[in-house]
Amino acid sequence: MSGLTTSTKRAGGTHISIGIIAWNEERNIQHTLESLFQQSLFEILSGRDLRCEILCLANGCTDQTREIAAAVLAEQSEHHPFRQAFVCRALDIREQGKNNAWNLFVHNFSAPEARHLVLMDADIVINHPRTLANMVATLEENPAACVATDQPCKHIAAKSDVSLMERFSLLASQLTQAGEGQLCGQLYCIRAEVARRIYLPKDLAACEDGFIKAIVCTSFLTTESVPSRILRAPEASHTFEAYTSIRAILKNQKRQMIGQAIVHILVDDYLTTLSRAERFDLARTLREKDTNDPFWLKRLIGEHLRRTRFFWRLIPGFASLRFKRLARLRGWNKIICFPAAFAGLLVAMVSCFRARGFLEQGQTQYWPHAKSSGANS
Repeated sequence: MSGLTTSTKRAGGTHISIGIIAWNEERNIQHTLESLFQQSLFEILSGRDLRCEILCLANGCTDQTREIAAAVLAEQSEHHPFRQAFVCRALDIREQGKNNAWNLFVHNFSAPEARHLVLMDADIVINHPRTLANMVATLEENPAACVATDQPCKHIAAKSDVSLMERFSLLASQLTQAGEGQLCGQLYCIRAEVARRIYLPKDLAACEDGFIKAIVCTSFLTTESVPSRILRAPEASHTFEAYTSIRAILKNQKRQMIGQAIVHILVDDYLTTLSRAERFDLARTLREKDTNDPFWLKRLIGEHLRRTRFFWRLIPGFASLRFKRLARLRGWNKIICFPAAFAGLLVAMVSCFRARGFLEQGQTQYWPHAKSSGANS
């Protein structure tokens, strides 16, 4: 798979819209953008008379993220060898929050005629030069698929000498990737017509990729889950910073547990009670809920907490999830990954307890500064 399919040739207009969601990423944004502009996608689009747009959405930033992004985009617009294939700009969004930035990009800022939307974080490095082109091609060649992803790679995977914590982190990734239809929110390509039927509630918290996965795989909760609606593109990958300290891992897992609990409340409980028409136009349904009743989701969370009472009932099946993924591994991989699965269970138990305490305080937004160093340097 070398790029876009011939069906896209000379379609004209903005074919792809790329949204880079950034929050206080002045340290990483330049490296992220440089890796983006090394993609073969721009040469392919130029050769087929197509165009894409690149929007960097700096949301609630208190540093120089937008200014650095604007400088890089201006430089690329002037000197990139295939600059005729793209337009780009950096946007300053006052309100902090990935969900709000996602909604603005998908529903307000992206070109209405775009067929595919690429969502990416501002602290990753795209590895393979054909990553984006192959993700788009995967959707072009598989009409039943709605989302194309790549291979997420932790920055520590390239180290020759890894610590014990780093080794556990890599094994945990192997367990995660054993699941079907994995959607990593750091980088993915989604059909525009599908994305525009989705709206992320403001209190959804930190698991927007889990929410999108559930909606996409069930065709807006109208069918059983079909993991093949999310496909991983070949020769496509990116690198991100791994959490390797115990403190950072616990903070990240607490954030994940908060998000997973809210996704469970929405997908498994509330949304299934809506009519088929309301689920079909989910973007309009959820936007109206947020507008007319800003505390609707927090009330649902409160009801769930009162119903479940104990922290281990916050998210059904969270304790067995890692061992189910372990069962999908073959041969020695099961034995090698067992310690990581057991350690992951202990971390999950602690994180679930802390997540419940956070939600009981009536809060949903938890964005800790828990990064390691090295991915973009």
